[in-house]
Order: sequence, then C-alpha cells, then structure tokens
Amino acid sequence: MNYIESILAKSCGKKKVKAGEFIEAKCNVILMNDITGPLAVKEFLANAKRVKNPKSVFIVCDHFTPNKDIRSAENVKFLRDFAKKFKVNFFETAGVEHVVLPEEGFVTAGDVVIGADSHTCTYGALGAFSTGVGSTDVAYAMITGKIWFKVPEVFEFFFYGKRRKFVTGKDLILYTIGKIGVNGANYMAMKFSGPVIENLPMDERFTMCNMAIEAGAKTGFIVPDRTTKEFLKRARRKPVFFDDDGSVARKIEINVSEITPVVAAPHLPENVLPARKLSKVKINQVVIGSCTNGRISDLRQAAKILKGKKVKEGLRVIILPGSQAVLRQALKEGLIEIFANAGCVIAPPSCGPCLGGHLGILAGGEVAVSTTNRNFVGRMGAVSSKVYLASPYVAAASALTGRITSPE
Repeated sequence: MNYIESILAKSCGKKKVKAGEFIEAKCNVILMNDITGPLAVKEFLANAKRVKNPKSVFIVCDHFTPNKDIRSAENVKFLRDFAKKFKVNFFETAGVEHVVLPEEGFVTAGDVVIGADSHTCTYGALGAFSTGVGSTDVAYAMITGKIWFKVPEVFEFFFYGKRRKFVTGKDLILYTIGKIGVNGANYMAMKFSGPVIENLPMDERFTMCNMAIEAGAKTGFIVPDRTTKEFLKRARRKPVFFDDDGSVARKIEINVSEITPVVAAPHLPENVLPARKLSKVKINQVVIGSCTNGRISDLRQAAKILKGKKVKEGLRVIILPGSQAVLRQALKEGLIEIFANAGCVIAPPSCGPCLGGHLGILAGGEVAVSTTNRNFVGRMGAVSSKVYLASPYVAAASALTGRITSPE
C-alpha cells in the first residue's frame, strides 16, 4: 500500500485498502472553529448526550475573534459552554487553528484528522491523513468517533533542481496549482516529494499542504522524514510511521530551478504569473499572516525585506501572527519592532481579513496582496475588490512600493 492507504487501513482495522474503496475510519483529531462549530454542536445536541472521545475534539475560535460583534461573541460563548460541559479541548485567543494544533503537539504522524474547515489538509505536512468535512460530519464523528471516506488516489509531485533566492514553499504550491488548475487533483491526495521537499523547512511544508485543497485535493501530504521526526519530538502522542510501497495514480516532475517568485491573480489560485510581470498593478493593502503563512519563518521573511525601511505612504500593511506563540517569538526576535517602525499595523493572532471576517476588510474596487490561500470574488470584502496571493517576500516587497513587486 502507499502511505495514505496504510494510514486508512490501520484506522479502519483492515489489513489492506485500495483507492476507490469506501471505509469508516477512526478519528484521532476532530476539529471545528467559531464559524463551523455552532452548527456541528447543535447537530450533536439534537442527536446525542455524550462525546465518544472528548480528548480528540478541538474547538479553536479564530475566524471572528477577538469577537467582532455580538453575534460572534454569542457563538463563542455557546462553544465555550459546550466545551466546558463535555470536557473537550477549547482555545479562544491562542491563534489560528492550523497553526496552534501542530505547535502544541496535538497532531502527529499516522493520525486521521478531520476538521470543519477546508484547510485541515495542512496536517499532511506531519504525515497525517487530514481533510476538511462538513459541520454535520463533525457532529457524527463526535458521537461515534468515526467518519466515512472514499480512499483517494495519490497524485505525486516530485520537485527537483535548485531553489532560487526568495522562492518559498508558497511559490512552489502556487506554481503547482497554476500548472494543474483548481480541479487538477479532485479528490486525490497530493504527495509532495523529491530532493527539494527533503530540504524544505517544516513551516513551508505546512504552507504547501495547506493549499492542496485549492487544487481540489482531498489532502496534501509529505511522507515523514528527518525534518518531520525532529518537529514531532513535541508531539503529545507517539507518531506512527508507515511504509510507502504502493503505486500512485499520476506523477508530475517539477524543476524548481525554473521557478521565480510568483503571484496568483484574481479570482482563482490557478491564475499564476511571475511577480515581475505584474509590476504595474497598484495596491491598497498588504496582508501578511493566516494559516498559510502566519508562522515565525514567514514573519522573518517579511522582516528581512522591511527592516530599516518604510511602507509606501497611504498603503495599509497588516501583520497577523498565526498564534500567540508566534507573536511571543516575533517580539523576542525584534520582528514586531521592525514591522512597527516600517509603518505596519500589528493585529492579534487570528484569521483576520482572509475570509472577509474583520481586521482589514476591502472596500469596493480596492486591491490587496495577501499571503492567504484564496482570492475568490469578494473573499476579502467587497465583491468588486481584488486579491493577489503571494509569499511573505513578495508581500513585503510590494508593501514598500505600493505595487506588486518581486523581491528580486
């Protein structure tokens, strides 16, 4: 079996499974947030009186927190009360769910992870099978401890060559999505492999797996190696490593030597172009953060560009650390001072404007460069606004000029 089949076989108690087969798998982690959580909890309360495994359930309030209005405050209170009553894990001001859970060691290799959030595929960077599901699926999993899947085929992306300066995991995944399209890996598991991936830092692996969903994938993953095992020393449960002996349905080889910093233009993540070709695009706002690029290495990259400089006059630049831990580390390293001196706004750890939530909504006709993961119509505010997706390097360089700028 390949790596994904191995995880799912163990989780459903079978000796072997194959792509296309329907199974019911045991869940190690069940995740929801302050938008998807209330619906899941209401469905649960209508059908059950106990959570099968409270320790496996995580509620992370990150989309509209700190609460932006009365409704969001009531939703969080509802979830807080549920968590207390049923003794499930609850986080309210820790930061973004897909940053908090890995850094706190709650997800490990070999896990089956479901979340009522499409970017749950992030945890494939740790060697987990992780995917987004609906709120009612989460309710079912809380009641039974299980969820059904169709075992996905594996689509392998083999990266080789030498990375150019300023080319990050964000550039690699945007380039890949641009190559295959937003439907290019529908219901498949995107496997990232090759010598470039072997040398890719963990934070950038999270970025790549996070955006597998933008190619239609069920999940993205990297078979655990030395980098994974080093990171998982903080895991609260023992990792389970599997062989990866099975075949893949498709395989593409990508020479990264040819890749320069790229940007995804509105209104799809597949509209990928070299950043230098978009230098005439003027912008109103820059957002650096999110579950895609809100980790400490992302802030270091942005600070490297912004240090000792000032953002373009009239431009709004918003920094959103992915978690409280990331914020503390950024303070310790002097990164927050660099951002403040440059004229950036430092927002609390949250999803912020990524989903059109708060802390940076775009007005009609405004244009943003963002390190987030989606640039759909109206994603960050007004329907007539536009979002260009980029790496922290590109976002920071653009903040200095007021137009899309390659860090090169």
